[in-house]
Formats: sequence, C-alpha cells, structure tokens
Amino acid sequence: MHILPTLSTFFIILSAIFMAIGISRVKKGEVEAHQKMMTLAATSALLFFIIYASRTAFIGNTAFGGPEALVPYYTAFLIFHITLATAGGLLGGIQVYLGYKNKLSKHRKLAPWASTIWFATAITGTMVYIMLYILYPGGETTSLIKAILQG
Repeated sequence: MHILPTLSTFFIILSAIFMAIGISRVKKGEVEAHQKMMTLAATSALLFFIIYASRTAFIGNTAFGGPEALVPYYTAFLIFHITLATAGGLLGGIQVYLGYKNKLSKHRKLAPWASTIWFATAITGTMVYIMLYILYPGGETTSLIKAILQG
C-alpha cells in the first residue's frame, strides 16, 4: 500500500510549503496571510500525522529493503529524522498555541528554531520515503496491532 506513505509525504511537503509562504508573509507585515498559511501548514502536518499513525497501527512500518551494508546508515538517519520530527511536532504545537493566544514575544523567539527543525523534518522525511519506496523495494511490513497481539 504505497498510496498511504505517498499521501502522508505529500502532506508533510505541503506543510513545509505553507510554512515557507507564511514566513514570507509575516516578514512583509501581512499578519493575516501569515496566520492563514500557518493554519494550513499545521493542518497539513496534522493530516500527515493522522495518516502516518493510522498506517503504523493498522498496516505497519516498512523495513528498509536496500543493501544490508546500508542498514546501519539508514537506521541512524531514521533515528535522526524521528528525533527531528518529535521536536518539530512539539515546537509546532507550541507555536500554534502561542500564536493563537497572542503571546507574540515568545512566538517570535521560538519561530526560527521551530521552523528550521520543521523544514529539516520535511526534508529528512521525504528522504526516508525515497529510500523506502523509490530507491529500494520496501522490506517487510508488520502492523503494530499484529505485533502486540502475537507478542
């Protein structure tokens, strides 16, 4: 089922595009346009997460199907991506909260960190997708629910 990974990757890329537009808008003083773009960015990121989490729970994660010699490098890269994604998701949630609560001083201070981490998350997530579904055939897929029930 490559449609779900493709769809989730589409939404993570879309969130980064909306975020880039939102950043450019606020730099031009277009606060309302910034808010709209960042809402679209957050919504796209949330759609990514819903698709990813659902797929992980019910269908499973796909193991790396590339050469055995690359597995340690892929694993290290995946851990790096997961760390970025976790930090980016948390920072993004905080940024949405701060923005909607009009705590703009804190929002502005955190913005460079949150946006940089989110852009890196989108890039590394796309790279993971390319390694799993484009460059190499996907490996075995085991659903979390099946693994729990069989364990």
